[in-house]
Amino acid sequence: MLPKPPPREPPLGFLYIPPFRVQGLSVAGEATCVQVPELDVCFDMGACPRPMLASRFVAVSHGHMDHVGSLAYYCSQRRFQGMGTGTIVCDERLAPAVHKMMAGFIEIEQQRTPYEIVALADGGQVEIKNNVFLRGFHTEHTSPSMGYSVVERRSKLRPEYTDFPQEKLRELRERGVEITRTLEIPLIAYLGDTAPGPHLVREDVRRAKIIITECTFFDADHRERAKVGKHLHLEDMAEWLRVCECEAMVVVHVSRRTHLGEASSRLAERLGPEQASRVHFLMDHRAARARYERQLLEAGVEPDPRQARARGNSTERG
Repeated sequence: MLPKPPPREPPLGFLYIPPFRVQGLSVAGEATCVQVPELDVCFDMGACPRPMLASRFVAVSHGHMDHVGSLAYYCSQRRFQGMGTGTIVCDERLAPAVHKMMAGFIEIEQQRTPYEIVALADGGQVEIKNNVFLRGFHTEHTSPSMGYSVVERRSKLRPEYTDFPQEKLRELRERGVEITRTLEIPLIAYLGDTAPGPHLVREDVRRAKIIITECTFFDADHRERAKVGKHLHLEDMAEWLRVCECEAMVVVHVSRRTHLGEASSRLAERLGPEQASRVHFLMDHRAARARYERQLLEAGVEPDPRQARARGNSTERG
Protein backbone atom coordinates (compact mmCIF):
# COMPACT_ATOMS: atom_id res chain seq x y z
CA MET A 1 0.00 0.00 0.00
CA LEU A 2 1.45 3.33 -1.05
CA PRO A 3 1.43 6.09 1.59
CA LYS A 4 -0.75 9.11 1.10
CA PRO A 5 0.96 12.36 0.11
CA PRO A 6 1.03 15.08 2.79
CA PRO A 7 -2.08 17.24 3.06
CA ARG A 8 -2.04 20.50 1.15
CA GLU A 9 -1.69 23.70 3.07
CA PRO A 10 -4.94 25.71 2.98
CA PRO A 11 -4.93 28.95 1.00
CA LEU A 12 -4.63 32.30 2.69
CA GLY A 13 -7.85 33.85 3.82
CA PHE A 14 -8.86 36.70 1.53
CA LEU A 15 -11.54 39.37 1.74
CA TYR A 16 -11.96 42.41 -0.47
CA ILE A 17 -13.61 45.27 1.38
CA PRO A 18 -13.16 48.17 -1.04
CA PRO A 19 -10.67 49.71 -1.26
CA PHE A 20 -8.79 47.32 1.03
CA ARG A 21 -7.76 43.68 0.86
CA VAL A 22 -7.59 41.79 4.14
CA GLN A 23 -5.57 38.61 3.71
CA GLY A 24 -3.53 36.17 5.73
CA LEU A 25 -4.01 33.25 8.04
CA SER A 26 -5.13 32.97 11.63
CA VAL A 27 -5.79 29.86 13.70
CA ALA A 28 -5.87 30.21 17.49
CA GLY A 29 -2.73 28.86 19.12
CA GLU A 30 -1.06 28.06 15.78
CA ALA A 31 -0.31 31.20 13.80
CA THR A 32 -1.74 34.62 13.04
CA CYS A 33 -0.60 37.08 10.38
CA VAL A 34 -3.03 39.50 8.74
CA GLN A 35 -2.06 41.86 5.94
CA VAL A 36 -3.65 44.97 4.45
CA PRO A 37 -1.47 45.44 1.34
CA GLU A 38 -2.84 48.87 0.41
CA LEU A 39 -1.57 50.25 3.73
CA ASP A 40 1.83 48.49 3.61
CA VAL A 41 1.18 46.82 6.97
CA CYS A 42 0.84 43.37 8.48
CA PHE A 43 -0.60 42.70 11.89
CA ASP A 44 1.37 40.03 13.76
CA MET A 45 3.76 37.54 12.18
CA GLY A 46 3.18 34.11 13.65
CA ALA A 47 3.88 32.71 10.19
CA CYS A 48 5.27 34.41 7.11
CA PRO A 49 3.62 33.42 3.84
CA ARG A 50 5.38 35.02 0.90
CA PRO A 51 2.81 37.83 0.29
CA MET A 52 3.51 39.20 3.79
CA LEU A 53 7.05 40.15 2.74
CA ALA A 54 5.73 42.98 0.57
CA SER A 55 4.63 45.02 3.59
CA ARG A 56 7.28 47.23 5.16
CA PHE A 57 5.58 47.41 8.56
CA VAL A 58 4.61 44.63 10.97
CA ALA A 59 2.50 45.71 13.94
CA VAL A 60 2.89 43.19 16.77
CA SER A 61 0.00 42.82 19.20
CA HIS A 62 1.79 40.74 21.88
CA GLY A 63 4.62 38.30 22.38
CA HIS A 64 2.97 34.88 22.18
CA MET A 65 4.74 32.57 19.75
CA ASP A 66 1.77 32.21 17.39
CA HIS A 67 1.96 35.98 16.83
CA VAL A 68 5.73 36.61 16.67
CA GLY A 69 7.29 33.29 15.67
CA SER A 70 8.24 34.42 12.14
CA LEU A 71 9.40 37.97 12.81
CA ALA A 72 13.08 37.15 12.29
CA TYR A 73 12.31 35.20 9.12
CA TYR A 74 10.26 38.13 7.78
CA CYS A 75 13.15 40.56 8.35
CA SER A 76 15.70 38.15 6.86
CA GLN A 77 13.65 37.34 3.76
CA ARG A 78 12.87 40.99 3.00
CA ARG A 79 16.60 41.66 2.81
CA PHE A 80 17.30 38.44 0.91
CA GLN A 81 14.59 39.28 -1.65
CA GLY A 82 15.88 42.84 -2.06
CA MET A 83 12.78 44.40 -0.48
CA GLY A 84 14.60 46.56 2.06
CA THR A 85 14.63 46.60 5.84
CA GLY A 86 11.51 45.50 7.68
CA THR A 87 10.07 47.68 10.42
CA ILE A 88 8.59 46.08 13.54
CA VAL A 89 6.10 48.24 15.42
CA CYS A 90 5.38 47.05 18.94
CA ASP A 91 4.50 47.99 22.49
CA GLU A 92 7.46 49.66 24.21
CA ARG A 93 7.16 47.00 26.93
CA LEU A 94 7.88 44.31 24.33
CA ALA A 95 10.66 46.04 22.39
CA PRO A 96 13.62 44.95 24.60
CA ALA A 97 12.60 41.29 24.25
CA VAL A 98 12.29 41.63 20.46
CA HIS A 99 15.81 43.08 20.34
CA LYS A 100 17.06 40.11 22.39
CA MET A 101 15.30 37.67 20.07
CA MET A 102 16.91 39.23 17.02
CA ALA A 103 20.30 39.22 18.78
CA GLY A 104 19.87 35.49 19.34
CA PHE A 105 19.53 34.93 15.61
CA ILE A 106 22.73 36.89 14.99
CA GLU A 107 24.52 34.44 17.27
CA ILE A 108 22.90 31.41 15.64
CA GLU A 109 23.39 32.51 12.02
CA GLN A 110 26.70 34.30 12.46
CA GLN A 111 25.35 37.14 10.37
CA ARG A 112 23.35 40.28 11.10
CA THR A 113 19.89 40.79 9.64
CA PRO A 114 19.02 44.50 9.50
CA TYR A 115 15.70 45.48 11.07
CA GLU A 116 14.06 48.52 12.62
CA ILE A 117 11.88 48.69 15.72
CA VAL A 118 9.40 51.44 16.49
CA ALA A 119 8.44 51.13 20.17
CA LEU A 120 5.10 52.77 20.95
CA ALA A 121 3.73 53.98 24.25
CA ASP A 122 -0.01 53.80 24.82
CA GLY A 123 -1.46 56.23 22.26
CA GLY A 124 1.80 56.54 20.33
CA GLN A 125 1.79 56.50 16.54
CA VAL A 126 3.99 56.26 13.46
CA GLU A 127 3.33 57.49 9.91
CA ILE A 128 3.18 54.51 7.54
CA LYS A 129 2.02 56.33 4.40
CA ASN A 130 1.53 59.97 3.53
CA ASN A 131 -0.98 61.32 6.09
CA VAL A 132 -1.77 57.77 7.25
CA PHE A 133 -0.80 56.86 10.82
CA LEU A 134 -0.58 53.59 12.74
CA ARG A 135 -1.60 54.21 16.36
CA GLY A 136 -1.10 51.78 19.23
CA PHE A 137 -3.21 51.44 22.37
CA HIS A 138 -3.08 49.06 25.30
CA THR A 139 -5.43 46.10 25.39
CA GLU A 140 -5.87 43.40 28.03
CA HIS A 141 -4.36 39.94 27.58
CA THR A 142 -2.26 37.47 29.57
CA SER A 143 0.92 39.30 28.50
CA PRO A 144 1.55 42.96 27.61
CA SER A 145 -0.64 43.61 24.59
CA MET A 146 -1.45 46.37 22.14
CA GLY A 147 -4.14 46.97 19.57
CA TYR A 148 -3.79 49.29 16.60
CA SER A 149 -5.83 51.72 14.57
CA VAL A 150 -4.89 53.08 11.16
CA VAL A 151 -6.15 56.63 10.71
CA GLU A 152 -5.95 58.98 7.77
CA ARG A 153 -5.66 62.70 8.35
CA ARG A 154 -7.47 64.98 5.90
CA SER A 155 -7.59 68.76 5.78
CA LYS A 156 -10.99 70.28 5.22
CA LEU A 157 -12.08 73.87 4.79
CA ARG A 158 -13.79 75.21 7.88
CA PRO A 159 -17.57 75.62 7.35
CA GLU A 160 -17.51 79.39 7.81
CA TYR A 161 -15.22 79.75 4.77
CA THR A 162 -16.92 77.40 2.31
CA ASP A 163 -18.50 80.23 0.27
CA PHE A 164 -15.40 82.41 0.13
CA PRO A 165 -13.75 82.93 -3.30
CA GLN A 166 -10.22 81.61 -3.80
CA GLU A 167 -8.73 85.11 -3.74
CA LYS A 168 -10.21 85.78 -0.30
CA LEU A 169 -9.05 82.39 1.01
CA ARG A 170 -5.54 83.11 -0.24
CA GLU A 171 -5.59 86.46 1.50
CA LEU A 172 -6.70 84.85 4.78
CA ARG A 173 -3.94 82.25 4.56
CA GLU A 174 -1.34 84.94 3.94
CA ARG A 175 -2.58 86.76 7.06
CA GLY A 176 -2.06 83.58 9.08
CA VAL A 177 -5.74 82.75 9.52
CA GLU A 178 -6.37 79.02 10.02
CA ILE A 179 -8.99 78.30 7.38
CA THR A 180 -8.84 74.49 7.48
CA ARG A 181 -9.37 71.85 10.11
CA THR A 182 -7.85 68.39 10.32
CA LEU A 183 -10.16 65.39 10.28
CA GLU A 184 -9.15 61.88 11.34
CA ILE A 185 -10.73 59.08 9.35
CA PRO A 186 -10.37 55.68 11.07
CA LEU A 187 -9.67 53.12 8.36
CA ILE A 188 -8.67 49.89 10.12
CA ALA A 189 -8.70 48.69 13.73
CA TYR A 190 -6.84 45.54 14.78
CA LEU A 191 -7.42 44.26 18.31
CA GLY A 192 -5.05 41.30 18.61
CA ASP A 193 -5.81 38.89 21.47
CA THR A 194 -7.78 40.71 24.12
CA ALA A 195 -10.41 40.60 26.82
CA PRO A 196 -13.35 43.03 26.61
CA GLY A 197 -12.59 46.51 27.88
CA PRO A 198 -12.80 50.24 27.15
CA HIS A 199 -10.34 49.87 24.26
CA LEU A 200 -13.12 48.24 22.23
CA VAL A 201 -15.14 51.46 22.17
CA ARG A 202 -12.38 53.95 21.47
CA GLU A 203 -13.48 56.36 18.74
CA ASP A 204 -10.73 55.20 16.36
CA VAL A 205 -11.89 51.60 16.88
CA ARG A 206 -15.64 51.99 17.06
CA ARG A 207 -15.74 54.20 13.94
CA ALA A 208 -13.18 52.27 11.86
CA LYS A 209 -14.29 51.17 8.40
CA ILE A 210 -12.91 47.67 9.04
CA ILE A 211 -12.41 46.06 12.45
CA ILE A 212 -10.19 42.98 12.55
CA THR A 213 -10.78 41.15 15.79
CA GLU A 214 -10.20 37.84 17.44
CA CYS A 215 -13.10 35.79 18.71
CA THR A 216 -11.74 32.56 20.13
CA PHE A 217 -14.76 31.07 21.91
CA PHE A 218 -18.27 30.45 20.61
CA ASP A 219 -19.84 27.78 22.83
CA ALA A 220 -22.26 29.05 25.46
CA ASP A 221 -20.43 27.19 28.24
CA HIS A 222 -17.01 28.62 27.29
CA ARG A 223 -17.50 32.13 28.67
CA GLU A 224 -15.41 31.36 31.74
CA ARG A 225 -12.62 29.93 29.57
CA ALA A 226 -12.64 33.14 27.56
CA LYS A 227 -12.31 35.21 30.75
CA VAL A 228 -9.43 33.10 32.07
CA GLY A 229 -7.52 33.29 28.79
CA LYS A 230 -8.50 36.96 28.29
CA HIS A 231 -10.07 36.36 24.91
CA LEU A 232 -13.33 37.45 23.35
CA HIS A 233 -16.42 35.26 23.38
CA LEU A 234 -19.26 35.36 20.85
CA GLU A 235 -21.41 37.19 23.40
CA ASP A 236 -18.77 39.89 23.84
CA MET A 237 -18.52 40.41 20.10
CA ALA A 238 -22.29 40.53 19.70
CA GLU A 239 -22.65 43.28 22.30
CA TRP A 240 -19.70 45.21 20.89
CA LEU A 241 -20.88 45.09 17.29
CA ARG A 242 -24.08 46.93 18.19
CA VAL A 243 -22.14 50.12 18.96
CA CYS A 244 -19.62 49.83 16.12
CA GLU A 245 -20.03 51.79 12.89
CA CYS A 246 -17.78 49.49 10.85
CA GLU A 247 -18.70 48.40 7.37
CA ALA A 248 -17.12 45.04 8.08
CA MET A 249 -15.89 43.12 11.12
CA VAL A 250 -13.32 40.48 10.18
CA VAL A 251 -13.03 37.65 12.69
CA VAL A 252 -9.67 35.94 13.18
CA HIS A 253 -8.04 33.64 15.76
CA VAL A 254 -10.81 31.06 15.68
CA SER A 255 -9.83 27.69 17.14
CA ARG A 256 -9.40 24.76 14.77
CA ARG A 257 -11.96 22.96 16.98
CA THR A 258 -14.61 25.46 15.94
CA HIS A 259 -16.65 24.66 12.84
CA LEU A 260 -16.92 27.98 11.00
CA GLY A 261 -20.32 27.17 9.54
CA GLU A 262 -21.71 26.52 13.01
CA ALA A 263 -20.03 29.68 14.34
CA SER A 264 -21.65 31.72 11.55
CA SER A 265 -25.04 30.21 12.35
CA ARG A 266 -24.71 31.03 16.05
CA LEU A 267 -23.67 34.55 15.19
CA ALA A 268 -26.69 35.02 12.90
CA GLU A 269 -29.02 33.69 15.60
CA ARG A 270 -27.52 36.03 18.18
CA LEU A 271 -27.38 39.17 16.03
CA GLY A 272 -30.02 38.77 13.37
CA PRO A 273 -29.27 38.66 9.64
CA GLU A 274 -28.70 42.40 9.14
CA GLN A 275 -26.01 42.75 11.80
CA ALA A 276 -24.49 39.36 11.04
CA SER A 277 -24.04 40.35 7.38
CA ARG A 278 -21.29 42.73 8.50
CA VAL A 279 -19.24 39.89 10.01
CA HIS A 280 -16.80 37.84 7.94
CA PHE A 281 -14.54 34.99 9.06
CA LEU A 282 -11.13 35.39 7.46
CA MET A 283 -10.53 31.64 7.30
CA ASP A 284 -13.98 30.66 6.00
CA HIS A 285 -12.72 30.06 2.47
CA ARG A 286 -16.05 28.89 1.03
CA ALA A 287 -17.96 31.96 2.18
CA ALA A 288 -15.15 34.31 1.19
CA ARG A 289 -14.86 32.73 -2.26
CA ALA A 290 -18.60 32.99 -2.88
CA ARG A 291 -18.56 36.62 -1.74
CA TYR A 292 -15.65 37.50 -4.02
CA GLU A 293 -17.25 35.80 -7.00
CA ARG A 294 -20.37 37.92 -6.41
CA GLN A 295 -18.16 41.00 -6.35
CA LEU A 296 -16.60 39.96 -9.66
CA LEU A 297 -20.00 39.47 -11.27
CA GLU A 298 -21.21 42.84 -9.98
CA ALA A 299 -18.13 44.40 -11.57
CA GLY A 300 -18.91 42.67 -14.87
CA VAL A 301 -16.03 40.17 -14.57
CA GLU A 302 -16.65 36.46 -15.09
CA PRO A 303 -15.02 34.36 -12.31
CA ASP A 304 -12.21 32.08 -13.51
CA PRO A 305 -13.47 28.48 -13.04
CA ARG A 306 -9.90 27.15 -12.96
CA GLN A 307 -9.10 29.23 -9.88
CA ALA A 308 -12.34 28.14 -8.23
CA ARG A 309 -11.47 24.47 -8.82
CA ALA A 310 -7.94 24.98 -7.51
CA ARG A 311 -9.22 26.59 -4.34
CA GLY A 312 -11.89 23.96 -3.97
CA ASN A 313 -9.27 21.22 -4.04
CA SER A 314 -7.39 22.81 -1.16
CA THR A 315 -8.03 21.77 2.42
CA GLU A 316 -10.65 24.15 3.80
CA ARG A 317 -11.89 24.85 7.31
CA GLY A 318 -15.59 25.18 7.89
